[in-house]
Amino acid sequence: MQMGGPPHDDAARGACLSQALKAIRRRRGLRAADVAARLGMPLRSYEHFEAGRGRLNVDRIHRFAEVVDADPYAILAAVEIGSPRFAVRCADDKLMAILMMAIQDFDASAGDDIAGLDPRTLISAFAGVFDQLAAEGEARRAALGHWRASQSIGGSGTDGSGSGC
Repeated sequence: MQMGGPPHDDAARGACLSQALKAIRRRRGLRAADVAARLGMPLRSYEHFEAGRGRLNVDRIHRFAEVVDADPYAILAAVEIGSPRFAVRCADDKLMAILMMAIQDFDASAGDDIAGLDPRTLISAFAGVFDQLAAEGEARRAALGHWRASQSIGGSGTDGSGSGC
C-alpha cells in the first residue's frame, strides 16, 4: 500500500483538479460555457475554476458535480491521489459517493470502536474489498469482450440474430 502519493503543492493540486474537471465536462459532451451557465457563473469565472486556479473550493466542486452528474467525492479524491482519471472513472458509478455513505453508516454503527481498530486490519479489509471489486470489473470487461466478438461473428444485429439495421 502506497502512502506517499503525489506532491501536494497548490500548483500540482490545481493541475490535477483542472484535468479532472475538463475530462468530466468533455465526457458529458459539454462546453465550458454550458457548465458556466448551469452553475450561474460568468464564463471567465468558470474558466478560472476549471483551470484549477485559486484555492480548492469544495462547495464549487459539489455544485459542478451536481450540474454535470458526476461524483464530487471522486473529484476530491482524484486531487488527493494525483489521478484525474479516477474522477472520470467514478463519474457514472459514483464509487466515492457510495463509499462515503458506507463510511457514514459505519461511523454511526461502530462509533468510538473505530478508534480501536488496528491499521493492519483496516488495510487487509480494504485490500480484500478492492481486490474483489477489481476482479468483478475484469470479469465484466471480459464478458463484454466475448459478447462483442460474438456480435461481429454472429451478425450485425444488437441481439446477435443478424436482423439489425
